Amino acid sequence: MILLLLAQAVTPAPMGPAPVGPASTERTRYEHCVARANSDPAGAEAEAGAWRVAGGGFLASQCLGMAYSREQRWSAASVAFETAATAAEKAKDARSSGYWAQAGNAFLAAGDASKARAALDAAIASGTLTGMDLGEAHLDRARALVSADDMEGARDDLDRALGEVPADPLAWLLSATLARRTGDMPRAQKDIAEALRLGGDDSDVQLEAGNIAAKAGDAEAAKTAWQQAVDLRPDSVSGKAAAAALQQFSGAR
Repeated sequence: MILLLLAQAVTPAPMGPAPVGPASTERTRYEHCVARANSDPAGAEAEAGAWRVAGGGFLASQCLGMAYSREQRWSAASVAFETAATAAEKAKDARSSGYWAQAGNAFLAAGDASKARAALDAAIASGTLTGMDLGEAHLDRARALVSADDMEGARDDLDRALGEVPADPLAWLLSATLARRTGDMPRAQKDIAEALRLGGDDSDVQLEAGNIAAKAGDAEAAKTAWQQAVDLRPDSVSGKAAAAALQQFSGAR
């Protein structure tokens, strides 16, 4: 369920005010490369690779990571973003924090929670991420910490994320899931209610609502939520999981 939501978090880092002189050509090349990554990732991959060989530096590496991400080549994307972050950091460019966050996100999608945590530690420690960017970094680090069975650390990161992105249903969903897993049912029920308010049309949210209701002993609410998950996205991972859960009830559709 979590990995299905990763791709949407990979976005280009802001470039800041438009430069003048020769630097404007670099900016134009970067913007063209990123736009191509969205529409023609294979072409952008070739373009960014050639640009990097020609001395494109961290901008070329970051665009290459974008292209790989669009192709869901997460291992390659994580390396490209990590290369961009390291180069930007050496250049004392503040965009390094965004690149570290992108690297962490891609490492998570590639299934390497340890490297994801290291990259996200670097992103957050920079002190330059704010608002949604900071909230998403905390969300990703919480996922990495759950993989390492550090539930206390994950809870801290999720609470920090909720402070930055209180309108994000994913943050409430992950918080509710963690609360259920750690046995804090009042928190699980409160947070899934907020996730449903903000994103009740998401099958992942409905699946977890059913899981929490089932654990609380409310079979009717569990069946209703699970059926909603099936109705919303029957062929998704969450829809199929909800359909399987419904089989325990006689007469389930």
